[in-house]
Amino acid sequence: MATIALIVHDMRDDAELQARALAKWLSARGDKLAILESNVDELHLEDVIVRDPHDLAADASLVVSLGGDGSMLRAVELAAPHRVPVMGVNFGQLGYLTEIEPSGVIEAVEAALDGCAMIEERMRVAVQVVRANGETFEAGHALNEALVERDESGRTVRLGLVIDDEAFLTYNADGIIVASPTGSTAYSLSARGPIVAPLHQAFVVTAVSPHQLFDRSLVLDPDSVIEIDVLPNRGASLSLDGRAVCRLHPGDRVLCSKSAQPGRIVSMREEDFLTVLKTKFGLADR
Repeated sequence: MATIALIVHDMRDDAELQARALAKWLSARGDKLAILESNVDELHLEDVIVRDPHDLAADASLVVSLGGDGSMLRAVELAAPHRVPVMGVNFGQLGYLTEIEPSGVIEAVEAALDGCAMIEERMRVAVQVVRANGETFEAGHALNEALVERDESGRTVRLGLVIDDEAFLTYNADGIIVASPTGSTAYSLSARGPIVAPLHQAFVVTAVSPHQLFDRSLVLDPDSVIEIDVLPNRGASLSLDGRAVCRLHPGDRVLCSKSAQPGRIVSMREEDFLTVLKTKFGLADR
């Protein structure tokens, strides 16, 4: 008997219908389904395990995300501490992280439970905040990126970039992105950062709208520690995978390193990375 954890985009009726079909199929197999308490009212499912977010993936064999890339990011966040693989089913638009189409959900879940699917380990970014007074806390982990950005509309922020304890450069910019290879095709790409194959191990550091001549991204060793210092006299804010984490004040520092908890993503694709990239972004053949 397997336990499948489910995350459902609560604004998509088609995702909710698919969740009910998946629940019926799992019940017929004798498997268990775990869902978040926030999904209970929408799904109207019986004989399910209701859990809070931090325990959703505990003892699960698989986490299934029904939604877009945002739902997938949430699923990986909850599954990674338990080392549970995540399958993304695309009910969004681009769906770069969610490779399974709705018509193939049952077959894909069955293949994953039978051990017939590949599991890709994706590097994540671990983020720590050190306040100016020395107070330190773990901000969390990101599959795509950590972003330190301006806190005031219309004004840049001064950020110091330190790599492995060596000061590199001070930026006047809208922000700085520290992305994983997976995140190189997310916000980092829109800021003109490079595309990195998702199974590669590296950090991509990209300034957002820098007001200076040097505007190139840096591709850094995965074992590097990347520090972003908030310099006087303006504050900033920190977000991870688009989730606001905290405000930052002059003298605060953000430390980014390779997470010890990679994201584990189910892959059913036979195409290579470049083929998928061309398909998702509508790139024509020569």
